[in-house]
Amino acid sequence: MLSLEQKLTLAVDVGGSGIKAIVLDENGVPTTSRVRLETPKPAKPEAVIAVIVQLATLQGEFDRVSVGFPGVVHEGVTKGAINLDPDWDNFDLKTALTEKLGKPIRIANDADVQGLGAIRGKGVELVVTLGTGFGSSIFVDGKLLPNLEMGQHPFRGSDTYEQRLGQAALDKVGEKTWNRRLAKAIASLYHLFNYDYLYIGGGNAKKITIKLPENVKIVSNKLGLLGGIALWKD
Repeated sequence: MLSLEQKLTLAVDVGGSGIKAIVLDENGVPTTSRVRLETPKPAKPEAVIAVIVQLATLQGEFDRVSVGFPGVVHEGVTKGAINLDPDWDNFDLKTALTEKLGKPIRIANDADVQGLGAIRGKGVELVVTLGTGFGSSIFVDGKLLPNLEMGQHPFRGSDTYEQRLGQAALDKVGEKTWNRRLAKAIASLYHLFNYDYLYIGGGNAKKITIKLPENVKIVSNKLGLLGGIALWKD
């Protein structure tokens, strides 16, 4: 049995197209290879939990679990997930996973988790994730202001950031127009938050072709998993 100083964390990142998992040591160093399975369609709670349990089995030994979830989370209860299924409204994911895995569970918004892995811990730092949807998190001197859902806020006219920059928009308008929209979004977010740094992650960050301001940085999508260890640093 591992000692308290050697706890292993199963880090899970739930996305609209894929669910990923890896095991991390106390320092956030991977002890297993990342495994990814497709997000079930429809992505109802029972189906997603079944995939997480399958991933946990594939990853082997661990002592606790961190989950990044694509929606607002309050004390382990999800408050909806626009890119998954309506059944996630007021769903007690923490209790459900505890019953299935028998381990301590901590859950946070996926962009919050990615931000915990990306930030420097100084000043105002904004994180956005570009994938199926548009995730966001903000930190002040390393402290998280949880559940910032910028993706659902108006950006251009009645369209939200997610409607203009999510996967559906990228597929519809193509990369050139999508990148122009992203440039406008970066400028808009700067005027709104006056951030010191902006970090951009998510699966579609690799499709960015515009020149970014000096205080804007593309970060690895792996941080959506590696940031999971930070949920256990009280």
